[in-house]
Amino acid sequence: MNQLQWTELVVFTAFFLLVTVLGFLAARWRAGRTLDHLDEWGLGGRRFGSWITWFLIGGDLYTAYTFVAVPALLFGAGAMGFFALPYSVIAYPLVFLPLLRLWSVSRARGYVTPADFVRGRYGSTTLATLVAITGIVATMPYIALQLVGLESVLRTMGLNAGGLLGHLPLLIAFVILALYTYQSGLRAPALIAFVKDFLIYVVIFVAVLYLPAKLGGWDTIFSAAEAKFAQTPSPNDGIVLSANNQLQYATLALGSALALFLYPHAATGVLASRSRDVLKRNMSALPAYSVLLGLLALLGFAAVAAGTQALTNEATGRADSNTIVPKLFLDQFPSWFAGVAFAAIGIGALVPAAIMSIAAANLWTRNIYREFVNRAATPAQEARQARITSLVVKFGAVAFILFIDPQFSIDLQLIGGVIILQTLPAVAISLYTRWFHRYGLIAGWCAGMFWGLLLLYGIPNPATGKAHFGGSALPLDKLNLFGWQPFAGSQVQIYVGIVALAANLLVAVAVTVLARWLRAFNGVDSTHPADYHVDDGDKDLRPIAAPH
Repeated sequence: MNQLQWTELVVFTAFFLLVTVLGFLAARWRAGRTLDHLDEWGLGGRRFGSWITWFLIGGDLYTAYTFVAVPALLFGAGAMGFFALPYSVIAYPLVFLPLLRLWSVSRARGYVTPADFVRGRYGSTTLATLVAITGIVATMPYIALQLVGLESVLRTMGLNAGGLLGHLPLLIAFVILALYTYQSGLRAPALIAFVKDFLIYVVIFVAVLYLPAKLGGWDTIFSAAEAKFAQTPSPNDGIVLSANNQLQYATLALGSALALFLYPHAATGVLASRSRDVLKRNMSALPAYSVLLGLLALLGFAAVAAGTQALTNEATGRADSNTIVPKLFLDQFPSWFAGVAFAAIGIGALVPAAIMSIAAANLWTRNIYREFVNRAATPAQEARQARITSLVVKFGAVAFILFIDPQFSIDLQLIGGVIILQTLPAVAISLYTRWFHRYGLIAGWCAGMFWGLLLLYGIPNPATGKAHFGGSALPLDKLNLFGWQPFAGSQVQIYVGIVALAANLLVAVAVTVLARWLRAFNGVDSTHPADYHVDDGDKDLRPIAAPH
């Protein structure tokens, strides 16, 4: 274990205790009649207004991915890390109208998860189960990314031992998180998100004013980054994109934007909103977070100019690139402010981890437990099952850290994106049309998932020497269609998620045409056109927390 940074540790612990108290008190905040219903425990009563929704969705989407993984990617690879900026900008226009339809049909029909919608839209248990399983599996690496972010802060403060002792502080933090999530449900991260965002705003605005002044200005910072990447062996690294990674940049941005609100935790934040007007205001205003994302990303270049060195992970003996931003704050700021920054990063990992575990628990409860284990489950039994599952999910994410070791932690999220993108035809497109046959959607999901995972399996990690699941960037030379290599010899890279989604859509279209020609039954649509336009306060709207 390294030398403990006592001032930083005390400040971090004080803020952690504050959010812990808020997490337990949240059970009484804006409470409904009972928490023994998924509408209340898992969706906060479906009554969050504009400000709460702003902080909830912002806290949900801007995570340790933002604070740790993106700057670490800029520090290690350069301009490629900026893909997160255009993707976060284009995501909101892309999803603005579909999310309004998802909110309305879910409010009208009492749906708690996207898989609930698919079940109602196609009357297919198989398709709904595939969507639910996909959501749960895709959420695991995303929660794992939060673990990585929190652990990087703990390691920087000196809690950097090997073996079980090295993971003990992280385990304690997640036990406490699990307990107040179990008690308070979605209200806990919604309330804590206020603290998280306040800390992030303070830390970022101080950092972007103080660091350039101390390091000689942005010109000096970019010059230092350019000099560093000129000496690296990889031709794809640099402060501008190379010919080989421009396609990867574009497909990463597009694929990530398409995937963003397919994640179950993003849908959970949306369905917790009070009305369509609340969502309209938030989808218009949330791109402001992209400004913070861009400023945070630049800290990766600032770390280069400052000569920041990543800490060695005592458990592996290798340098941990995820400690770059925490180490930058430790080296360049007073101890008390570094403690505030560490608290911002740590709480920025806890809030989304809580929402993600709740969303995964909702999927398990509504679309697997209720469908296959207990069809007659009462709302109270569903809520109890979701609470238990939310505990299990948090610790299941640890498996992704143990078995998937990508070159950059951001690839944990990008690998999850490859998986969740395969639900786009069944969820997003089906909000507008039932042209796809359910057999086509199932076949497309199978094709896209199989090919996507196969391609991911073949990507190595050059940093650790592992041969599989080392990232999400695929050289076109590796594309092999039943022995045919259409881009043999090309080192241009592409995001695996887009390749897998293309296969999914092609197979879904082909099987749909065949199924329609054979006049195969396409299930019963239990939704009605008017369901996609209902709003809060409409006459005869289904009551919140109504019995089944």
